[in-house]
Amino acid sequence: MPPESSLPAEAAHATGGLLRRHGWKLLLLFAGVLLPMWAFMELADEVHEAEAIPFDKPILLFAQQVAHDGFDRVFLFFSEIGYAKGVVPVDIGLVLVLLALRRWRDALFAALATGGSALLNIGTKQLFARDRPSLWESIAPEATYSFPSGHAMGSMTLALVLVLLAWPTRARWWVIAAMAVFVPMVGLSRVYLGVHYPSDILAGWAAASIWVVGVYLLLYHPPRMGRFGKADPARP
Repeated sequence: MPPESSLPAEAAHATGGLLRRHGWKLLLLFAGVLLPMWAFMELADEVHEAEAIPFDKPILLFAQQVAHDGFDRVFLFFSEIGYAKGVVPVDIGLVLVLLALRRWRDALFAALATGGSALLNIGTKQLFARDRPSLWESIAPEATYSFPSGHAMGSMTLALVLVLLAWPTRARWWVIAAMAVFVPMVGLSRVYLGVHYPSDILAGWAAASIWVVGVYLLLYHPPRMGRFGKADPARP
């Protein structure tokens, strides 16, 4: 047993080593889980209390003012590929391709991230039961609940899965660039069409980030450390 005087130094050394090795994981946890969780909880609290979120109505009214045929075609396209006609088939195809390549952990990650996100969205919509905006008659009406947006959640989930899978490769920058256009355009399309409040979009993005990063950390970086950060020999 080490003398008591050496314990603080040992603890400081072990802590510093952990931060050097795992600091990026802490940043990922903070950016991908804690901040989105705070944002989602703030929005969810307002929706639960049935209080108007200040930026929702002004943004929707602005979208209505700028609407014209050219924008209609663009945003209808992104709305259509943002879920059933685009995101869902790509989700399924991605899992099948990864299985065919025998990338078992990647396939499990993609399946849990995308499938779990869809189930979470369905359950959360039923929990909050927020009605759709009704400021004008949409050219693409929806009948389900509004909070959080399934399109926003699904597109962000797919984007994060692709980015995380591509991160060890040079293709990551192409994936990031493509998703940096795709995800915002899907979200904007739902506001432009008047079927979601902006807060629905932000909540969908936040919920997707929390779920995907949580699944990623669980599957790829499970806790394996023992006392003072040393590898625990009792764990595989």
